Amino acid sequence: MDEQPQANVEAPRASVTGGAVVGEDGLARTPWAYGDPVLVSYYDTEWGLPVHDEAGLFERMSLEGFQAGLSWLTILKKRERFREAFAGFDPETVAGYGEAEIDRLLADAGIIRHRGKIEACINNAARVLELRDEGGLDAFIWSFKPADTPRPRTVAEIPTTGPESAALSKALKRRGFRFVGPTTMYALMEAIGMVDTHLLDSHRRGASGVWSV
Repeated sequence: MDEQPQANVEAPRASVTGGAVVGEDGLARTPWAYGDPVLVSYYDTEWGLPVHDEAGLFERMSLEGFQAGLSWLTILKKRERFREAFAGFDPETVAGYGEAEIDRLLADAGIIRHRGKIEACINNAARVLELRDEGGLDAFIWSFKPADTPRPRTVAEIPTTGPESAALSKALKRRGFRFVGPTTMYALMEAIGMVDTHLLDSHRRGASGVWSV
């Protein structure tokens, strides 16, 4: 994980409007960033920044799939073990996993032991390799970048899906990807900076450089 910040950034109770919350360090953040130093670090240093390398995109796609039905904090706390268990999310290595590796992963308490999600990750690795003939995972995913981004002032104004994430989901499913529903793909788009859903008052708004504030 990224190095945790040294400042105490426990937030006061969020306002009823769901607006940005100022931490004890004086910085305003989207409310979900609080509750654990791991979340604060992720929000302040990584979430919403552009990702273009194949392994990085495959990792984030995979972790969003594993997160389904769980909290994102659970995934972040297991992230380093996920990286070890899935060979740094190298698609060529993961695509070669068979029953022995699946059994190993199902016995690994450091990750999410869900057979369907594990098998989907292995399947998706093979599909990533196939996309290399079409320009690669990066070109494919980023071709669905919307023409504009949300500009939410409150949590209630943050979308959870959109036409582009629905189209991306459909296109990936056509190519055999699994656990890539529209909501999961919208979360991926947020995580890699394809859309900016930092609240307008957040100190991270516009950090990606992809969108104007």
